[in-house]
This record gives sequence, structure tokens and C-alpha cells, in this order.
Amino acid sequence: MPGTESGPDRPGEGDPGRGRRIGVDVGSVRIGVASCDPDGILATPVETVPRSKERGPDAPDIRRIAAIVAEYEAVEVIVGLPQTLRGERGKAASIAAAFAKRLGRQVDPIPVRLADERLTTVTAARALRESGVSARGQRPVIDQAAAVAILQGWLDERSRSGMATDASGDAEQQPEVGQ
Repeated sequence: MPGTESGPDRPGEGDPGRGRRIGVDVGSVRIGVASCDPDGILATPVETVPRSKERGPDAPDIRRIAAIVAEYEAVEVIVGLPQTLRGERGKAASIAAAFAKRLGRQVDPIPVRLADERLTTVTAARALRESGVSARGQRPVIDQAAAVAILQGWLDERSRSGMATDASGDAEQQPEVGQ
């Protein structure tokens, strides 16, 4: 199963091909959500979903993200896995993995994958601060920016691995270096 204790998933195996993907940054208070264009080139913010105290498969946060997945006709969902800097799973990673599992049951058969997201929230906050956005009252924006960073990282790695598609939906063959 994707996202086992061995670590995050990687683009490639089981790739659904062309289509929108949804990126999710699971926090303890809010969940940032991002999407990409059908060609999987650019991630953009969607919304910030309040984290529900309920933990069942029908919790309001799970239902809202499942609705976004359906609305965007997503082919894949990428949930950030906040591992430690040493690549180990802490409490936050376990929470994100459990959330991904519950979401996966709700959106089946759309795959829900876990992506390494070390430092994305820190990077997103820094980028917003450097662009002049005040951190005060901007946590929802930071959560969305972190979701964008998670999804963009996945898209970039997917592109580098040769899984990108052209406008016709055919897989582009990436020339090898030196050809």
C-alpha cells in the first residue's frame, strides 16, 4: 500500500496519467488544499479547511476535501508527510498518514499518496513574509501555500521522472542527458 511506514511515495508507479491533482497539508487546526492544472505543471491554492475534532470516515474535514476532489475531477491526491529531518516518522507524520488513509477510503478509487513535506510550512511562511504578507492572521494562507509546495514538489518530481504529459495527454518521452 502507498505510504507505508517505510516512507513517502514517489511519482511513477501507478501514475494515473493526465489530470488534476489535489495537494493536502494536514495540520492540527487547519488543512491547506491546493490543485494543479490538468497537465500537472503548476500548483495553485484552493482553500483552507478547518480541521474537525471528529476522526471518523464521515468527519466534516474529510467530507469537504472529498468534495473538492470530486469538484476538480482529481486523478490523484497528494498528502504531505511531515517526517523529521532524519526521515523518520514523528507524531505529525502519523497523524497525516492516518488522515490520508481515512481520505483514501472516502475517495476510492482515486489514489491518495504520501509525499515528503519536510520544511514546507516553514518555507511557505518565509516566502510569504519575504513577499510582504504579514504572518499575523495569515495562517490559512500559509497552510494553502504549504499545500501548494507539497503538490508542486510532487509535480516537479513527476516531471523529472518522465511522467509528465503533453497537451494531447500522451506521455512525453524525456530525452536522456547527452542525446
